[in-house]
Amino acid sequence: MGAVESNIVSYAKIGADARTAADTGDRIAHIKLSLVFLPLATPVSDAKVLTGRQKPLTEIAFIFAEIATRDGHSGIGFGYSKRAGGPGMYAHAKELAPHLIGEDPNDISRLFTKLLWAGASMGRSGLTTQAIAPFDIALWDLKARRANLPLAKLLGAERDSVQCYNTSGGYLHTPLDQVLKNVEISRQSGIGGIKLKVGQPDLAIDIERVAAVRKQLGNAFPLMVDANQQWDRQKATRACRAFEDFDLTWIEEPLDAYDFEGHAQLAERFDTAIATGEMLTSFGEHAQLIMGEGSDFIQPDAPRVGGITPFLQIMSLGAFKGRKLAPHFAMEIHLHLAAAYPIEPWLEHFEWLGPMFNEQMHLKDGRMHVSDRPGLGFSLSEQALSWTAETEEFGKRP
Repeated sequence: MGAVESNIVSYAKIGADARTAADTGDRIAHIKLSLVFLPLATPVSDAKVLTGRQKPLTEIAFIFAEIATRDGHSGIGFGYSKRAGGPGMYAHAKELAPHLIGEDPNDISRLFTKLLWAGASMGRSGLTTQAIAPFDIALWDLKARRANLPLAKLLGAERDSVQCYNTSGGYLHTPLDQVLKNVEISRQSGIGGIKLKVGQPDLAIDIERVAAVRKQLGNAFPLMVDANQQWDRQKATRACRAFEDFDLTWIEEPLDAYDFEGHAQLAERFDTAIATGEMLTSFGEHAQLIMGEGSDFIQPDAPRVGGITPFLQIMSLGAFKGRKLAPHFAMEIHLHLAAAYPIEPWLEHFEWLGPMFNEQMHLKDGRMHVSDRPGLGFSLSEQALSWTAETEEFGKRP
């Protein structure tokens, strides 16, 4: 072939049998939504309960989305709400589901935007984004299953396991002697870190409990504390100063979740890292936190921010700004996302969700290991079905 003619425009002819991606893409055929209530045998209390802002937690509402396509692929995702909001999320999810029928499941980003604008008159954070999460997560699960890859591998894993810490054994309602027993059980079970709830009306009680756990663990074992937005700036400053001697991995939510400036001041002032972000419900809110230098650790929650699509945006911005990552709750989802984060992250261990799934997670040597199961690697158990309060289906089963 001679040189390409650069002085004349020309256009290649398209073959008669050529087809576009839009012509050949799969289509969402069926969606099943379920509202499931997970009961907690012992009511759970943190600092928000002690101040009277909330009642003890007795159950968690989950909204599951099971998506099936014309070509026989499927995925499952979930969102959740504690104390209140579950039925509201479920109601909005039922409004959103019909918008997905007939759509190409590969177009996850576009579909997230479509669902976001469907409820935009109520805002683009809070319940409106949380109701999108079950669908978005199910679509990512479907995509990874279709590729026959764990989601972490589909995203491009940086590691095959993530260091993991336990929260559920150190709530404020738990007596100190039981906390110490829980700490030992966790350590013997292979946990990599321990987090305690703080925020007692008397700071001396918090210090006593943290000191007892630090003594039992020794100086080298990772220990975190979580104040659940209990303090104002003055009290938070005093508490952070008091906790400096315990060599904590981080102090979590010492201030109101939206006090980005106050968190940034604490992060600048003290050696102990500051962590926050679990209560934020959109990429935009996390962007304010990250760009405002509001914390050392960011703690996004995929079901709360609207799913995996906005979570990946948060990860990109967080990594660009050098923030460490410690996702909140839902380790079944966050293991895969944390495994793909470029800076060594932490994973929060909650065993509460275990009975809802047929499969379990692999904890060993302080780390949670990514399974070889495709997608998120989970299916709903008979126990989850027995806790189901409502279901509704859309489209036709393929």
